[in-house]
Amino acid sequence: MLVAPDALSSILGWMSVACWIVVYSPQLVENYQLQSGEGLSVLFVLIWLAGDLSNLFGAIFAGLLPTVKILATYYMACDCTLLSQIYYYRWKRSRKPAVPPLVPGGAVPQGEVSEETPLIAAIAADVSAHPHPHRGPMVVEFAKYAGAVIFVLTTGLVAWAVDEHINGGTPRHIPEEAIEWKGQLLGWISAVLFLGARVPQIRKNLYTRQ
Repeated sequence: MLVAPDALSSILGWMSVACWIVVYSPQLVENYQLQSGEGLSVLFVLIWLAGDLSNLFGAIFAGLLPTVKILATYYMACDCTLLSQIYYYRWKRSRKPAVPPLVPGGAVPQGEVSEETPLIAAIAADVSAHPHPHRGPMVVEFAKYAGAVIFVLTTGLVAWAVDEHINGGTPRHIPEEAIEWKGQLLGWISAVLFLGARVPQIRKNLYTRQ
């Protein structure tokens, strides 16, 4: 049995919302695992935050759906969390005592590897602690990412089912389109900021690889 176009549109919409909600999670988790946010450009996050702020106020002025406003607020919270991670881990690293230039026995104390750690000793300790490659087999990696995608899509499908149950299958009324210049202007500003935010991150990635 084919799904009605309206139902399919709603299902895809909820799946899209689910994807937008979890899009920040991998970066937040990676920063926590690495105890560092230096992979991110601060300027990128700041411009992205300004874009989310413009997006929120544009949605408010234009009277868009509550979902759009909630997502914009959520993104602003995620942006602030990313900035907090970057500066917190910088502060934490600045308070960490430097490792002596000569480590007795060539062993590096666990958890104290830093930029000042002797290179050869650090490599030897890392190899001895991890004799095998860090990344698992390709099949395991593929299963992990495929599972994450399936989880997100399933979450969107469940959200659609809950929404249909709450509304009892009643038809939705298409809101009247209203052109509001402040909302339109903020929307365009938000789009420009979102596109321009990539530039400092790309530059950072290029200079880091060199």
